[in-house]
Amino acid sequence: MSDTKCGLVAVVGAPNAGKSTLVNALVGQKVAIVSPKAQTTRTRLMGVAIEGDTQLLLVDTPGIFEPKRRLDRAMVAAAWGGAEGADLLVLVVDGKGGLGSKVTDIVESLKDRPEPKHLVLNKVDLADKAKLLVHAERLNALATFDDTWFVSAQTGDGLAELKRAFAARMPAGPWHFPEDQVSDATERALASEVTREQLYLQLHAELPYASTIETEKYEERADGSVEIHQQILVERPTQRAIVLGKGGVRIKEIGNRARTELASIMGRPVHLYLHVKVKPGWDEDRETYRGIGLDWVE
Repeated sequence: MSDTKCGLVAVVGAPNAGKSTLVNALVGQKVAIVSPKAQTTRTRLMGVAIEGDTQLLLVDTPGIFEPKRRLDRAMVAAAWGGAEGADLLVLVVDGKGGLGSKVTDIVESLKDRPEPKHLVLNKVDLADKAKLLVHAERLNALATFDDTWFVSAQTGDGLAELKRAFAARMPAGPWHFPEDQVSDATERALASEVTREQLYLQLHAELPYASTIETEKYEERADGSVEIHQQILVERPTQRAIVLGKGGVRIKEIGNRARTELASIMGRPVHLYLHVKVKPGWDEDRETYRGIGLDWVE
């Protein structure tokens, strides 16, 4: 392939700004899990988008927030690590929300970085238009952004122009991935993420944050289908009971929805087996961090 361009776009922001929805929309299909709950994304994930002769490597990072636990510190470290060496740094801000300290602290951390920076005010379909302009003016006063964009990752409003602008910023070079590859995540990792997404969508309060997924077995069957065995780790027996649900109805629903989505994404039958294990202090275990793709942070 000649005269091609390829570059890294780091997508950062506070929790629940819509970063994963934006990455999915730019790629054109789902590569990152999404839920209405903040801090759904835990690790760096790369979505691969094509715009003309340009391949965009979109790094979806965990939301940046004030860490309280080791897991929080690891997630924030992954977010800033995902921004290292980027050809373009994109700050995504929830346009319908206020500009609290979570957002302004991130801008303060970004302002002296050398990478070109774009500001993306997301969720314009839900936001007050006058407030959007005030947000844009205030944020541009705090840091120098090369461009400011008003988009809706949910409806697609403004995304075509945004994607073209990102592509225009990328350096010349060969593509890093085949044209039909949309993510750097393995199917095994994707399977864990899709099941974890169902925990966020179907369970309430803090329980999704107190759980994680471990893949015990991932095996291709001779008939072309895939067999996956996963453990849902929780901290306490009471949490295990909630995940199971009365008569096992909740875990069955989690499994059914995850299996249906995985089969759609992978384009083949999926046999998914879930069970719940109580593992106190799983978020202080080095092996668990390695399994979910996070660095151990002291």
